[in-house]
This record gives sequence, structure tokens and C-alpha cells, in this order.
Amino acid sequence: MKENKYNLIHFAQEEYTENAKLTITPSPDSVLRVFTVYKSLNTKIDIDPQKIETFERKGFAVVEWGGTEIK
Repeated sequence: MKENKYNLIHFAQEEYTENAKLTITPSPDSVLRVFTVYKSLNTKIDIDPQKIETFERKGFAVVEWGGTEIK
């Protein structure tokens, strides 16, 4: 990403969790799944800020991080 002039970055939420089901036993008390999707851009563009809800870890917490580049 750092070699790109600009990057368009999106944190996939329901569109990721609905298509990449996850089963954990025993069931966690809280789950955070972060999937970053980005695309290299040659010029700057203006977009609306993405709304991201805060996350509170409770008990047995599962945190998943991942991402991909769209070419």
C-alpha cells in the first residue's frame, strides 16, 4: 500500500461476515471480524467517511484480522 500514490480503503462488515461464516466452539462472548479491502488509485477521490461501530471485548473475545487488494 505504501508504494501506491493513493489507496481507497474499505472495512468490509456485513458483506464479509455474511459470506465468510465462522463457527467457534465454545461460543465466544464477543467477536470482532475486520476485513480490509483496498484498491490502488492514481488520483485522489472524495468519499463519505465509513461509519464503524465501537467494539467492546467481553469475556472470551475473538478478533480476526484480514484483508485483500482489489486489482
